[in-house]
Amino acid sequence: MKRSGSADLPLHYGYVPAWLAERMAKLGLAVTEAIIAEYGKTELLRRLSDPFWFQSLGAVMGMDWHSSGITTSVMGALKRAVNPHSKELGIYICGGKGKSSRATPAELLAISERTGVNGDYLVKCSKLSAKIDNTAIQDGFQLYMHSFILSDEGLWTVVQQGMSPGNSTARRYHWHSADFTSFVEEPHTAIFGRNQGEILNLVSKEAGSSRAGIMEITSDSPAKMIAEAQRLIMPSHHDVRAKDVDIKRLGSILWLAHEKQPADFEELLLLKGLGPRTLQSLALVSEVIHGTPSRFKDPARFSFAHGGKDGHPFPVPVKVYDETIATLQNAVQKAKIGNSDKQQAIRKLSEIAIQAEKDFIPNANFEQLIEKERNESWKYGGQTVFGKAQPPKEGQLKLF
Repeated sequence: MKRSGSADLPLHYGYVPAWLAERMAKLGLAVTEAIIAEYGKTELLRRLSDPFWFQSLGAVMGMDWHSSGITTSVMGALKRAVNPHSKELGIYICGGKGKSSRATPAELLAISERTGVNGDYLVKCSKLSAKIDNTAIQDGFQLYMHSFILSDEGLWTVVQQGMSPGNSTARRYHWHSADFTSFVEEPHTAIFGRNQGEILNLVSKEAGSSRAGIMEITSDSPAKMIAEAQRLIMPSHHDVRAKDVDIKRLGSILWLAHEKQPADFEELLLLKGLGPRTLQSLALVSEVIHGTPSRFKDPARFSFAHGGKDGHPFPVPVKVYDETIATLQNAVQKAKIGNSDKQQAIRKLSEIAIQAEKDFIPNANFEQLIEKERNESWKYGGQTVFGKAQPPKEGQLKLF
């Protein structure tokens, strides 16, 4: 096991309103299903262990783009949405915030009974990752949230967060079982009994590497185990500023959605009928599903899909959010019965935008872009924790 990265975030208080929590769960499930269908369970775990991708996912879901609340709200939404489909997806999410985090060992053992993965070993991984980040590393952050995501093959990712009241920041830690490619070697040819899934036999001759891995975990120094691949440090300001995003990348998305119509692209004909504003959101969601790691170095860019619940960079366009969810859900469901055309069309959105970046020269004023989104927010059912967006009065920008 290794720590795959961390993120430092401004400490935010408050709540996620029911209208947003419900949509976060639906979008989170659709994104999860799309990634698993296209790239597999192992890739989903890898992405969740990437602090930049995780932050981008939270931003595209309409959370405050930089706040500590992304961690608990995203994992809470995923747990509610994914766990009812765990048997089908092969992904289980344990733990959570406060009391829920302390239930992680019991949840892991229950899953091990159903799937055959080594529950005792997974509990050890859970406890060690928490112990190191909470106690072994005296960095002033006390854990208050611990989520353990695992596949039915025994691979896993940990996402946990600590609070430092002294400087009003939170730190998110990511752990990943990347070094272990499999917990199950060749299955025995003569095991009798009721089939309960793959069984990990640690006393078999072939399990030597797994046994060695467990011993390594218990004996390694914390310094070796927390070799970090990435570190994300988010700014303290609430508003999204030009320096927070890759303007060229954002501009190509806006160009695709608003300047070029889908009819101009043969590959996007299956998305015909979607308005430019929904195409903008769908293109950013498409990148979250299909983008490579280098595409997520500016998580704030993804807040231009569905805004933020605090109104930054603009109110959440609820109507657009619902249309994005419906389009993605429809594509996932059709793919399940062998018709992946619409899923491929969604993938093409991000591919065309990426291709356009090569020759794209940004010419839009960033502040004007945000002002335009805010002025038009009411048309799309714009909403924040403060209320619904209202049409601006002449000569005056009025959001709430």
